[in-house]
Amino acid sequence: MRVQWTRSAASDLARLHDYLQPVAPEAAARIVQRLARAPDRLRDHPQIGERLDAYGPRDVRRIIVGDYELRYEVTPEAIIVLRIWHGRENRDLS
Repeated sequence: MRVQWTRSAASDLARLHDYLQPVAPEAAARIVQRLARAPDRLRDHPQIGERLDAYGPRDVRRIIVGDYELRYEVTPEAIIVLRIWHGRENRDLS
C-alpha cells in the first residue's frame, strides 16, 4: 500500500520545522525526519491507529509520534496523511 501526503500535511511538516529550527536546529531536523518516516509502518498495519468515528464513514485514524499527532485516512488504494501537529496545538482537519 502506498503512502500519500496531502498538501496540508506537507505544510504541517514545514511549519513544525520552521518553528523549531531557530531554537533547536538539530532537534528540528530529527523530529521532522521521524514524523516523515512514521507513516511507513502503516503500510503493513494501516489499522494500527485509533479510529476517529467523527469522520465516518471515512476511515480516519490517528497515531501519536512522540509529542505529535498524525492523522491519516485509509483507503483501498493508499494511506493518506492528512495533518500533523504538536499535541498542545488546537487543530482540526480543516
